Amino acid sequence: MLQKEWEGDKKMSRIILKNINKYYNKVHVLKDINLVVEDGDFMTLLGPSGCGKTTTLRVIAGLEVPEKGQVIIDDDIVTDTDEAFYVAPSKRGLNLVFQNYALWPHMTVYENVSFGLKVKKVPQREIQSKVENTLRILQIEDYIDRYPSELSGGQQQRVAIARAIVSQPKLLLLDEPLSNLDARLRLEMRAELKRLHQELKTTIIYVTHDQVEALTLSTKIAVFFEGKIVQVDTPMNIYTCPIDVKVADFIGNPKINFIDGICVGDNGKIKIISPLGEMEAVDKIYENHLNNKEVVLALRPEHIIISDEFKENYFECQVYAVLPAGSETLIQIKKQDKLITAKVIGQTGLVADQKIWISFVRGSINVYDKKFGHLLFNV
Repeated sequence: MLQKEWEGDKKMSRIILKNINKYYNKVHVLKDINLVVEDGDFMTLLGPSGCGKTTTLRVIAGLEVPEKGQVIIDDDIVTDTDEAFYVAPSKRGLNLVFQNYALWPHMTVYENVSFGLKVKKVPQREIQSKVENTLRILQIEDYIDRYPSELSGGQQQRVAIARAIVSQPKLLLLDEPLSNLDARLRLEMRAELKRLHQELKTTIIYVTHDQVEALTLSTKIAVFFEGKIVQVDTPMNIYTCPIDVKVADFIGNPKINFIDGICVGDNGKIKIISPLGEMEAVDKIYENHLNNKEVVLALRPEHIIISDEFKENYFECQVYAVLPAGSETLIQIKKQDKLITAKVIGQTGLVADQKIWISFVRGSINVYDKKFGHLLFNV
């Protein structure tokens, strides 16, 4: 493919992927990827290992050339397979942070962060000002003369991010940047990345398999499965209204509860019959094709309401196990032969085998087609 100079504005912000297809040998790893990342978005590509999210990031960066499709950065085409057009990674005006930091071990923090500016022949006084300001933003200015071997994992990751943002790119690509850090450092770095995005207004595309990172950091999430994007939405909508059973099962910890049921019509309304009992659909008018349809109810543990005494319209159940976890408690509940998990804040006086009554936050149960897996309505 012919490489060409990019004549567009180097400060890009809006990214469009059109019909991206990529093969490794005969394996179809990206299947008709279409995605728009708006100016200032923090877009996370989320999915299990091997789903195509890192390959998509590499296609945007120009490190991979797809067999078919277009990549457009702020109205400038940087990859077009039909026209055999390709702009080299160094000409796309973006920066990339790798999972393994990729710091030069023989260079100090200052030398690592300033390297790209020196290559671009930025004046020395401007380099010093930019580096010092960037290190200050990331709170690592005290380590300016240290070598990578003298830094912790979290400090090294901050240096890698500093090197990527010091040239003030409008697009920053991050590939699993926190995966090598321990839980405490990951939490700290999430806060730093969130603050950084709010301060710099940089468009960020972030790859992770960690749903907590995606939900806490992103303005938008693109969920990948088996080389396809199955849903693009805000974190809240991804969590509350997953488009299908696969997304619902992937998002949330503890995992969402799945309960089989049957739709029936009742005076123009829809009722669901399940092991938990009967419940009525929210704002859903009866449709003939739903009658006797097999469905799957998806219920988040935190949306289960528990009472230790009888309440009208609550379902009688039994406590199977109580699992205290510090600030919250998980309660496994048994109804007939079905086990579901509830989550409550703080401690509870419930014990195993105790009789309880449960209800649900209205509108919180998503109902999916059992055969095809797509979302039908809410209960």
